[in-house]
This record gives sequence, C-alpha cells and structure tokens, in this order.
Amino acid sequence: MIDILISSKQCKSPGRFNSEVRQWIYAREPPVVNGVSNVQLKCIMLPRRQQRDVMTYGVLMAGGIGSRFWPRSREAYPKQFLNVFGTASLLQQTLARIKPLIPAKQCLVVTHERYTALAEQQLPGTHILAEPISRNTAPCIAYAAVVLRAMNPDATMVVLPADHQIRDEVQFRAVLQVAIEAAQRAGTLITIGIQPSYAATGYGYLQYDGPAEPALQTYPVRTFAEKPDLPTAERFLDSGDFLWNSGIFIWRADAILEAMKQYLPKIHEAFELVAAALGTRDEARAVTAAFQKSARISVDYGVMERARNVHVVPGSFGWSDIGDWRAVYDLSRKNSHGNVLQNQVIVHDSSRCMVRGGQRLVVLVGIHDALVVDADDALLICHRESAQQVKNVVEYLHAHELSQFV
Repeated sequence: MIDILISSKQCKSPGRFNSEVRQWIYAREPPVVNGVSNVQLKCIMLPRRQQRDVMTYGVLMAGGIGSRFWPRSREAYPKQFLNVFGTASLLQQTLARIKPLIPAKQCLVVTHERYTALAEQQLPGTHILAEPISRNTAPCIAYAAVVLRAMNPDATMVVLPADHQIRDEVQFRAVLQVAIEAAQRAGTLITIGIQPSYAATGYGYLQYDGPAEPALQTYPVRTFAEKPDLPTAERFLDSGDFLWNSGIFIWRADAILEAMKQYLPKIHEAFELVAAALGTRDEARAVTAAFQKSARISVDYGVMERARNVHVVPGSFGWSDIGDWRAVYDLSRKNSHGNVLQNQVIVHDSSRCMVRGGQRLVVLVGIHDALVVDADDALLICHRESAQQVKNVVEYLHAHELSQFV
C-alpha cells in the first residue's frame, strides 16, 4: 500500500488530482503498484509549514559529462557520479544535503538515459527522469516541471546541479528555506546568489537591488552578466551589488512553465505535449519528440535573463561549482608544501601541486604548481592555471578519433 498525503487545497478537486497521481505512479512503479487497490490517497489537513514541505520537490540535474574533469570523468562515468571528496559521489552528496528539507521520495534526478542505471545504483528509490538527448538546462527543467505539476499542481521546485560542493550545509538550507517560502508565496523565479570572495572570472554574475551586506531575504535582480574578464570581475567585486550566479533555482512548477510559455514558446509547447501523454503508452515517444524539437539552451539565457519577476536570495555557505581540477586543489587540505597527494605518490623539491594517483606509483621531482591526474589508461599533467583548458583536450580526442579515451 502506498499512502500519498495531499494538502487541503488539493482536496477541493480530488478527482482530477487523484487520477493524475495514479497515472504518474503506474507509469513509473509497475513492479510495486499493480492496481488502484495498492494506492491510497489521504486528504489530511496539514499545518501550513507541513503543507509547504509536502509541496516542495528537489530536482537534481545530473546529465552533464564534466569534460574539465578528464581523465577521471568519462562519457561512461561522468563527474557527478565520482567520489571527488570523501566516500560519497557528488550526486549522493547533493541529495544528502537537502534531505533535512526535502525527503528523498520527493526528489527527481534528471539525467541522460545512458546514466539512469548509475543514478539508480547510487540513489536507489529516487525517481529518475531520462533525457533521450542532452539539450542543456531549459528542456531538462521543462521536463521536470510538467511531471511535478502533474503530481502536485502546487509543486515548488528546488533545482540543483548535481556536482557542486557546499561546506556550510546548515546555512545553505537556511537560504533555501527563505527561497522556498518566497517562491510559494509570490510565484516569483528565485535564484541563489553567492557573495563573492574574490574577482572570479570562471563564474557568471548577477546584479541585485540590495545592500552590500544583505539580510537573509529576497531581492530583485537587475541584470545577469556572463563570465567576465579580470578587470570587469574586479569592478563587479568593488561595486558591492554583484553576486556569483550559483545555477540553483527555486520556483513553482507552474511559474517556470508560464515563463517558458512567454520566453521559450517552442520548448513550452513541446513539453505540454509530454504533460498530456504522462502515464500513457505515448509518454516515451512524446518525451523523445519534445527533446528533439527543443533548442540547446540554458534556463539562465532562455528565461532568467529576460524575465521581470526574478529575485535572488544572497548567501555565503562555502559554495563551489567544482568546475575543474584547480577547484579541487583549492578546496582540498594541503600539506606544509602546499601539496595535495592521493594514493601512491612521492614528491621531492615540489610544491603547490595536486597529484591524484591511480594504480601505479607517481613521482614528482622539482615540479611546482602542477595538476597530475592518473586514470590508468590516460595521464593528465597541466599547470594549475591552465585547468580550464582540459576541456580542449576532450574536444581534440573527439576530433582525432580517439574516443576510447573520452
């Protein structure tokens, strides 16, 4: 028996809601649910705070390849499934981070269909949505939004990249809670902005209407800015009203779909056809068609930079998008020579290096400011300041028919 709690607001039209929930369950849990008798829908008058919790869902975006993490990140086993810090993968850490706010049963993982088995293995029992084609974040989010809207017309989505690192998880959840309440109350599109600690050129920025030392609340966003050069990043830092764009979003499912209807009408139309097919034999075909029709576009560029109802909750909780191996070095504990060493490594007269060894011994002599990553069949050696260029190596391998190393 599966019990699903629904709020008093949803009980006002239980027939439509019950039908949609049953369709969604039957489409995804056939081994568990074999008929109506196995599903019990309870209409319970929940306290307001608990109603907010029931209406909140996590959406973990886990479809990327992580080419800047080559040679450990490969197309068959990309970055988000790796244990970069500790014994859990980045994907597992992302789910664990939000579980005190959002239970695992209210989380969706959206990933490429080639990674569904990996996602199910690492997060058993979590709902997996499979993308047939990689189309960036806007189609990914549209897919999750129509599914969640069918499950719960009042659903609020907390959209998280599955490969970030956050040190102060308690403060992170406090920021998320403010954003969730604001999104449910006002129907605005909310992002989390990170208070910058230096003039970073590897992050996008956003400018907001608020003080240089903001309170824990939402502020209107004035504009978004792409990754800047160093002089521009320094101006952003000096101005006091720019934040790093974290790529974390909070909004009601119906609010983001309405925004897509205005700014990305073709994507909206394609996924409304998916919504109509949920729980039917045509669902898989409709999903494939929707992704095929959708442009490869991010939700930042397609919606957030154009919408007028965008707000931000500024936060400072030790965030990093772990964009490359240099970020791993920066976040890792170092020895007295500034080195970060893993597995069988010997260093002599070497400093400020990170070495991630594999099965064989790695020896550094007279090497400084280097990143060394061994994957047994491939070895990366690069200067720490050139970590972003590792992506170019992956492009070279593709272009020169060396895909066995990708």
